[in-house]
Amino acid sequence: MSTYAPIAARPAPARRGGMRAWLRAHLFADVPTTLATLAIAAGLVWALPPLLDWAIWRAHFAAQVAPCSAEGAGACWGVVAAKYRFILLGRYPFDEQWRPLLATALLLALLVASCLRRWWRRPLALAWVGGLALYFALMRGGVAGLTRVETELWGGLPLTLLLSTLAIGLAFPLALLVALGRRSQLPAVRALCTVYIEGVRGVPLVSVLFTASFLFPLFLPAGSQIDVLLRVVAGMTLFSAAYMAEVIRGGLQAVPRGQVEAAQALGLSWWQTQRRVVLPQALAAVLPGLMNNFIAIFKDTSLVTIVSLYELTGALSLALNSDADWRPYKLEAYLFIAAIYFVFCHALSRYSGWVEGQLARGR
Repeated sequence: MSTYAPIAARPAPARRGGMRAWLRAHLFADVPTTLATLAIAAGLVWALPPLLDWAIWRAHFAAQVAPCSAEGAGACWGVVAAKYRFILLGRYPFDEQWRPLLATALLLALLVASCLRRWWRRPLALAWVGGLALYFALMRGGVAGLTRVETELWGGLPLTLLLSTLAIGLAFPLALLVALGRRSQLPAVRALCTVYIEGVRGVPLVSVLFTASFLFPLFLPAGSQIDVLLRVVAGMTLFSAAYMAEVIRGGLQAVPRGQVEAAQALGLSWWQTQRRVVLPQALAAVLPGLMNNFIAIFKDTSLVTIVSLYELTGALSLALNSDADWRPYKLEAYLFIAAIYFVFCHALSRYSGWVEGQLARGR
């Protein structure tokens, strides 16, 4: 008869959650990572105290020039306090600036709703149509007793958001068609899409904006005129679609041929195959690249200053150039602009990560 012998206790499994596990996985995973972490920490210890001393402890936040010019003064955030309305809203009439504020809040609400899955319904498209119509009614005026304000006076954050939203929204479907066209079996369609992509990618965005704003009107009939804002949106859309089409084409090529053959065996048409089988997999594969394009479009809106549309950076230049007292403190003003760009770009990046996590559940 065998006697009972208890099994020796085994060590508890290592804890995989919590701050300690996160630090081990991200900052101290191996020797090179640990050395890099320590080097960065040493750099922060060396750089942060003087930076905080300049940016906070010795800084001035009141909209007064005299304290900023005193000896030993730190950052002069008073330039932001004095010029923030001009920076954020540009040359829009001062008494009517409640209109761009309301229009910007409306556009941001539509963007946030479009990012939430529970709002992905058909009424969202109708909300975009009505929201954009209301946006232009508020900004341009001429209706409901609102004073008319020409697009040349639009600027700041409302213009930046409008240009980036329209460019992304119009460029994405165009890029889909061009990417599919470049992989078409029809030589004429494939050649046309190839010429468009290579032709647009071979020139900088500045030249496209210059052509759309200054050269294109020369070919119009005498007396006809297209608003400069529409020309800029068209130029940015065509430019962005060419780059986005190549990203999407990379995703289309990554879909295995067997997926298409299986869809054909099930009797799906070409359009059904692309819509239900190929495009969902292709777009999921290139989501980081697409988000990079979206972020680049948002930042490229700063180039419209060359055609006299003053978005965030352009409005900042106008605000400082028109006031010599605040001109020496443009570094603080540009840091304020950089913080705005960072907030929006970081939000796009985090949203991209969330979408990737949702798509990866099946894997």
